[in-house]
Amino acid sequence: MFANFTRNGVTRRKFLGSAATLAGAGALSSAFPRVPLAADKVVKIGFLAPLTGPVAAWGKPGLDGCRIWAEWVNAAGGISIGGEAHMVEFVAYDNEYDPAKARTGATKLIREDGVKFIMMLGGDTWPGVQPVADNTGMLFSTLLPSDLSPDTKTLIAPCEVHPVYNVTGVEWLAQNKPDLKTAVMCAQDDALGLPSVATYLAAFEAAGIEMLDEPLLFDPATTDFAPVVTRLLSKNPQIVCLDTCYSDYVHPIAEQLFQQGYKGQIISCTADFYDQMIAKTSKEFMEGFIFQFPDFDDPALNADFINFKDANKFYQVYNERHPGEWGAVSWEYASIMDLWKAAAESADSAEPDAVLTAMTAGGKGKHAFGDADWWGSDLFGIDHALVGNWPVVVIENGKATIKGFKSIPEWYAKHGELLKKHMTAYNQMWNQR
Repeated sequence: MFANFTRNGVTRRKFLGSAATLAGAGALSSAFPRVPLAADKVVKIGFLAPLTGPVAAWGKPGLDGCRIWAEWVNAAGGISIGGEAHMVEFVAYDNEYDPAKARTGATKLIREDGVKFIMMLGGDTWPGVQPVADNTGMLFSTLLPSDLSPDTKTLIAPCEVHPVYNVTGVEWLAQNKPDLKTAVMCAQDDALGLPSVATYLAAFEAAGIEMLDEPLLFDPATTDFAPVVTRLLSKNPQIVCLDTCYSDYVHPIAEQLFQQGYKGQIISCTADFYDQMIAKTSKEFMEGFIFQFPDFDDPALNADFINFKDANKFYQVYNERHPGEWGAVSWEYASIMDLWKAAAESADSAEPDAVLTAMTAGGKGKHAFGDADWWGSDLFGIDHALVGNWPVVVIENGKATIKGFKSIPEWYAKHGELLKKHMTAYNQMWNQR
């Protein structure tokens, strides 16, 4: 059963549960024969992220993806630890993107639920959780390596390297549309928006693209984006950058750009639920929209260097279960679990310290988009971010299309000092936070 819900004019469908889900699970089990397992052999994984509220689009879809991942892994025999197979069980806690609730949730997941690993979105919620991590030694993951510092000994960023990967979209834009030379940018004023602003500024400067105005930082409580867009367009830019705006902002901003007659280039970190954006604007308006997150039915994800197993099948199953809800994080937490599973089996242990040691051994890792390096000391003060290639995605004829994979380390080797300059200007370096 599904129900429609609307927030800030963005309509989505929420899955409420049905017999079809059980049927889908049965289909997966038949595809991956179950090995007989002892009922008490279970490893619990914590999922501590916003499942409701304005940031839920970067939490709830990830939990849905993890549940598919767990079904696949458990149906194939689970995780082998100590010579025995263990089932994986996810225990979720909705932190509503609130630091205090995140701290309460972390404590519950560890003390009451007995989890061995906790995945988070990060950002504004990490400061609430860090004392718990320090006191317990629990291994946490974040999608935001800007949370990292030399003090975050048990925090890792093994999938998303926000905001550094945003440089790849700008680099591709400059190489493929060299006539576009002026830009403006807006972002919400928070822990997600600010480091991303600094990154885009560095990327535009490296590409020789002129910023026509200071980035327009709006209050996260903003609901009327007409004035925001009016100011952006007053500079007559060739490029409008939406930074790492939440989907609840990207949609009304894009709609305002359309209504106010903008016909230039748009670049954004995300474009979640872009089909709804097309419906509210037009296919022609959204043509060429650049962002960083692919649909997993893209043929490019069948390349030999891709480490996410059966990406196309995962996308198919996900959309059968949760139609209209695929977004930036739908696959990310599941990809982190691939790394965790490999490390736990290598260490022959699910204990946090053993898994962390195994995961980072040799300074290399199997990132979803190819082999990558554990990196970050220069920017974050600790080598706990797994960094390699990242896709550049462009909407073509109404469909997200991977245009190529760009190397983040190669860009940083050329322009790292530029990025640090802008991060420092926005007080986003690890020693400023």
